[in-house]
Amino acid sequence: MSYRITVDTGGTFTDMVVASDSGKQVIGKAPTTPERIFNGMKDALGAAAGELGVEPGQLLAETSILIYGTTRATNAIVQGKVAKTAFLTTEGFPDTLVLKEGGKHGPHDFTQEFPDPYIPQKYTFEIPERIDSEGGIRTPLDTGATREILSRLKAHDFEAVAVCLLWSIINPAHERAVGDMIAEILPGVPYTLSHELVPIIREYRRASATAIDASLKPLMQEHLRQMESDLRGAGYQGEILVSTAVGGCMHVEELAERPIHTVKSGPAMAPVAGLNYARIEDFGSDVIICDTGGTTFDVGLVRDGEVKFTRDTWIGPQWTGDILAISSVDVRSIGAGGGSIAWIDPGGLLRVGPHSAGAAPGPACYGAGGDQPTVTDAALVLGYLDAKYFLGGRMALDVAAAERVIKTIAEGIGAGVEEAAFAIMSLASEYMIKAIHDITVTEGFNPSESALVAGGGAAGLNIMTIAEELGCKRVILPKTASALSACGMQFSDIIAEHSASKVTLSGNFNFDGVNETLQSIDDELGRFIKLLESRGLEESSIEYFLEARYLFQVWELDVPINIKRFRGPEDVDALIAAFHEVHERVFAVRDVDSQIECLNWKGRARVRLAHAPVAVSTSTGSGDNKPVAHRPAYFGPAGRVDTPIYHGDELSPGALIAGPAIIEEPTTTLVVNPGMSARLSDANNYLLETEAS
Repeated sequence: MSYRITVDTGGTFTDMVVASDSGKQVIGKAPTTPERIFNGMKDALGAAAGELGVEPGQLLAETSILIYGTTRATNAIVQGKVAKTAFLTTEGFPDTLVLKEGGKHGPHDFTQEFPDPYIPQKYTFEIPERIDSEGGIRTPLDTGATREILSRLKAHDFEAVAVCLLWSIINPAHERAVGDMIAEILPGVPYTLSHELVPIIREYRRASATAIDASLKPLMQEHLRQMESDLRGAGYQGEILVSTAVGGCMHVEELAERPIHTVKSGPAMAPVAGLNYARIEDFGSDVIICDTGGTTFDVGLVRDGEVKFTRDTWIGPQWTGDILAISSVDVRSIGAGGGSIAWIDPGGLLRVGPHSAGAAPGPACYGAGGDQPTVTDAALVLGYLDAKYFLGGRMALDVAAAERVIKTIAEGIGAGVEEAAFAIMSLASEYMIKAIHDITVTEGFNPSESALVAGGGAAGLNIMTIAEELGCKRVILPKTASALSACGMQFSDIIAEHSASKVTLSGNFNFDGVNETLQSIDDELGRFIKLLESRGLEESSIEYFLEARYLFQVWELDVPINIKRFRGPEDVDALIAAFHEVHERVFAVRDVDSQIECLNWKGRARVRLAHAPVAVSTSTGSGDNKPVAHRPAYFGPAGRVDTPIYHGDELSPGALIAGPAIIEEPTTTLVVNPGMSARLSDANNYLLETEAS
């Protein structure tokens, strides 16, 4: 037997999915252990091995590929626990990180403090040099001054260095020289050069990405190498890959050099899983993916069978947070998960999130010292969760503790405990619906015409309410929903991207310059592909994209390119037509009289990994599909209802469960509201109907 293991370490739980070469999948889930990540992985491994009936050591020994995803980088940024990093920039431009892109959501709201730069301004150092936009050297690099600055960094124990010099994407000579001096004067101190990481136009975005990447290197290099060492020490001998923000994976050593690609890499895998589940059930090529974890609610989108990408991924609020600027799967996150804390604001209004109880101490019902009311506590009070069957019975929940903390909310809003708990669940659902609207309706995407795939340990608690509000008719909750991101890794390939800037206009197209740029992208990605071919991975492909805009517009759109080189006017005409189509799809307008300004060119290489087949009709249910118990559950206007309880492993494919009902899986719970229903498909997914069947 050969296995493929995928792991997603979230802020609350570590999810592990183990797939056999026959296609059977099992889930191992355990609380995350931030102090040493392998401890949580080991507990999840033990749970998965128990499901398979093998010893953990045997499972590791028979695994050929392990793919690891983590929120460590994201959490480090949010919590400000990154390395002490110096920012080196061209003399005269010390405010790039301070000014950001100059926007905010409330332009006339002067109560909001100006946001701090990602790297404190006192850690910004100006390098005497200047290269112009054509690549010419206006001011030679002052090596003496640069060496003096680097000596100061050494004296003040800086842990990382970010270098972003003006127009280094056109002529990187000065950045390379500074990099050589860093290696000489600060041996062992990691550094990032902007022209190597994100060679794109837009100075703030390039600077932000460079600063984030450099600041993560000490932390993530230690984290990834420790994880790899622990795995090897436990007897694992197979391939270790790490998931990336672009929805693929790369080897540990490559990610250690570019750790920015691990930021939001876990959530990026949920759309990959959602697309594949929609294909399995033949639910179309437009898919909304919801991933409800312990800390956040993440929303992704698949349009026309393609995962949506963006360079506008912010850590924190748009404009005032910090932008990644790398191409990544477009996933929007809000602080509304199972561990999100409910509270009452000074005006007496109920709020949910964005703060979370996390893994430690966790919700009050975990019995680990938590004393704040959370969505999970509300679900337990409502009767949606079984205190004795949480995580398949491996973790007992404290009902009294949940009722105690929910009572504080009930007293604050003048309601009963159950009413308060239902209000918490309803408000969390409203936040989630708004997040879905932000990524769909506001961008011309009709959710009622799309399939909805729900994942995350808390997804089943309110997904039917969300689907009803959105008008979604095709809804999937996989049995493996609690580990949706880890499931996405089961479908993932090795993916790498490389970008290069070359500005040209559609009316005066620079054929030679653009083709040289595409050749440089081919050369870079070709080296990446050849390295993997030497490891026996030979099935590869490259896709090309252009970031372009109408002349005098501010923001670019991604346009797919179906050719490798531009040979004549007909190729440019095809590019123009493709841009008009993309612009009309996004903004419902096309301006055929305007020239198109081409800015950044991008190649995405994909090296295919072997994927296990999808197992069909693997349920071992008895076939009677009868409830295993009944318990009271509260459904708002319907009040408390005697509700049948089903165990998922007792259901057979084709089973139709009418609401009100609760279906309990070892790692998730599906609440079927009154008047709704759920059917178990042959592929072991719950297909949900928001209307009575």
